[in-house]
Amino acid sequence: MKTWRSASLVATAAAMLALTTACGQEKGDQSPNGQNVGNQAPADGGYGAGNGYGADSGDAQEGAGAEAKSAGQLAVWDSKKLGKVVTDSEGRTLYRFDKDTAQPPKSNCEGACATTWPVVSAKGAVAPPGVDESLMGEITRSDGAKQLTIDGWPMYRYAKDKKAGDAKGQGVGGTWYAAAPDGKKASAAAAEAPPAETEPVDPAGLSTRNDPKLGEIVVDKNGMTVYRFTKDSAWPMKSACTGACLEKWPVVPPVEKNDTKGILKKGFVVFDRPDGQQQQTIDCWPMYTFAGDKKPGDTNGQGVGGTWYAAGPDGKPVGAPK
Repeated sequence: MKTWRSASLVATAAAMLALTTACGQEKGDQSPNGQNVGNQAPADGGYGAGNGYGADSGDAQEGAGAEAKSAGQLAVWDSKKLGKVVTDSEGRTLYRFDKDTAQPPKSNCEGACATTWPVVSAKGAVAPPGVDESLMGEITRSDGAKQLTIDGWPMYRYAKDKKAGDAKGQGVGGTWYAAAPDGKKASAAAAEAPPAETEPVDPAGLSTRNDPKLGEIVVDKNGMTVYRFTKDSAWPMKSACTGACLEKWPVVPPVEKNDTKGILKKGFVVFDRPDGQQQQTIDCWPMYTFAGDKKPGDTNGQGVGGTWYAAGPDGKPVGAPK
């Protein structure tokens, strides 16, 4: 809230505080067939044998300086040895590198490494049938190329794979592994494992997830993205979304503070709207969902009208212009 600079406004401020619960005060809170799988090549700096990157430079088909090749329509290959493996439109196995990071997404394969392990371009890549599109993303490499990521992990091919079904890169250097549809390492054992005999855990009323493009954003108990409207105000708490607007942007109902995970607790109060509805706020900002989001992971409301943005765990609009 702004600092009152005029002594003449003290009385007005006191009146407003008496009518509205102080934002942020606790009393106002509401409650297929390459080398034998498993016979990993000895680690050589994490890249493999030969020249230190898994293959002789003469084996590379796509040079580090060449334009990255798109994966096109991705598919899932059910390998008896590896489990479910992601392939490109030509049936070539896609790999991930243990020395990369997924949070934040970053590639640590450059130069000669990228000759042996050609990067997969994000351009034109389409999620495999049945795989959540929200797992698909991209990073911008140091040379400006856009590289495909799956759940944050950069994707590569292997220069020694010569035909569809080859998976000669599996286990190279103890750091390279075929990628599963969820971005994890492909594993036959995981694919065959029986469902865990555990009681289902109810998701928190409000929590966060790491979106490949937006970063950490708030989701409701159904996994639906939560949004902020930049025309609203936090002090005084006021919603500029009324009438027909609420049909597209339903309010987030009150959530108990202890039914949250990763959400800022300060300013976690309920807003009594003039239309009689109660709306949850984060840092005093009213929260909404979007009728245009049809499934968990959708972010179709992001940037709509230049005024609607996914909410961060601190209530700020993610990606909004400064």
